[in-house]
Amino acid sequence: MGQKVNPVAFRTGIMEEWKSRWYASKKDFAELLVEDKKIRDFIKKRKDVADKPLYPAISKIEIERTRDEVRVTLFSAKPGIMIGQRGRKVEELQEDLQKITGRRVNLKIEEVLRPDIVAQLVAEDIGDQLVRRVGFRRTMKRAMEQAMEGGAKGIKIQLSGRLGGAEMARCEKQIAGSIPLSTLRAKIDYGFHEAKIAQGHIGIQVWINQGEYNEVENGTNAQTSQTSKNPKRSYKR
Repeated sequence: MGQKVNPVAFRTGIMEEWKSRWYASKKDFAELLVEDKKIRDFIKKRKDVADKPLYPAISKIEIERTRDEVRVTLFSAKPGIMIGQRGRKVEELQEDLQKITGRRVNLKIEEVLRPDIVAQLVAEDIGDQLVRRVGFRRTMKRAMEQAMEGGAKGIKIQLSGRLGGAEMARCEKQIAGSIPLSTLRAKIDYGFHEAKIAQGHIGIQVWINQGEYNEVENGTNAQTSQTSKNPKRSYKR
């Protein structure tokens, strides 16, 4: 990760795939880029009557474009809520996205099987608890314990703002396990969320080490394979 805050941006194009996959001419590129931003903002920021997210627990949104349609894939920990009764909510979202893009939209929902080690979902969960006035240290400790129990190799959480209702804003950081800063093969997930409390906004940043990319892809084989003769380097933070 080096000096870069977002480790996903550091690995995009090397170990990570792009979240928007399409090709356009120089004339149309800017317009389609803005359109991608509108799609993501519409899905993430849309609220219901109770001012809660209409499409909750979305970790990432991937967009692909063909000549005929726009393919939007949503990765959610709560696919049942996303689909709605008899698929009503999906159909409504598909129609709204078609109005935004002016093209046919193919919508797909993928389930996130282990939300405890997905950084964006962990950050949003911490934000929800801070809005409900749960102590920030207790919230951080609980999130870290759940991530480590869920199979994470390491986790770092940083909160910034008027923590605990203090008059002066400050940063609070906690780390468990290893978070290698420059190892590209380490799969480090990153999430950011803003909690809107009475005293102001609190920024929440979460880094989670999910292991190495080979281990994630071939998890069943990694347990039975022989260990390397060279000792692994340990990272202490």
